[in-house]
Amino acid sequence: MTIKKDTIIGEILDNHPETEPIFIEIGMHCLTCPCSRMETVEQACEVHGADADEFVKKLNDFISK
Repeated sequence: MTIKKDTIIGEILDNHPETEPIFIEIGMHCLTCPCSRMETVEQACEVHGADADEFVKKLNDFISK
């Protein structure tokens, strides 16, 4: 799976639950909330003041290891 800015958070967590701590690091604590699971990475980054490009890179680097 390659994560992009338009990837849905729930899809990432379903396929790679080990990424949860990365989301929590930038303040995304509502990962079990149905609304947050339907957001794209870019939408969530906007709300939490994170750079979406950097976050996508971090997630992809993590899951590629």
